[in-house]
Amino acid sequence: MNLTITITDTQAKCLDRVMLDKKEWITNAAIARAYIESKEIRRLLMEHCNANSIAMAVGEDAQITQAYELGVVEIAVEPSLERE
Repeated sequence: MNLTITITDTQAKCLDRVMLDKKEWITNAAIARAYIESKEIRRLLMEHCNANSIAMAVGEDAQITQAYELGVVEIAVEPSLERE
């Protein structure tokens, strides 16, 4: 997946002061956050599967998919959308 962000020239100048490669920094931040969430999703899946005698899928990708399919986790929604 490719994502594009837009920052102002001023924001870019500020980041230039503290990092050499803004794209690499943003990529690393996203990967690190995804890793943290992956561990949490897999923990929640394991608890759910153990409590309900469900066989866990094999492999991280399959486990993340299974967690969504079983409704253990859901995609984030804006608070205004939750009320509708």
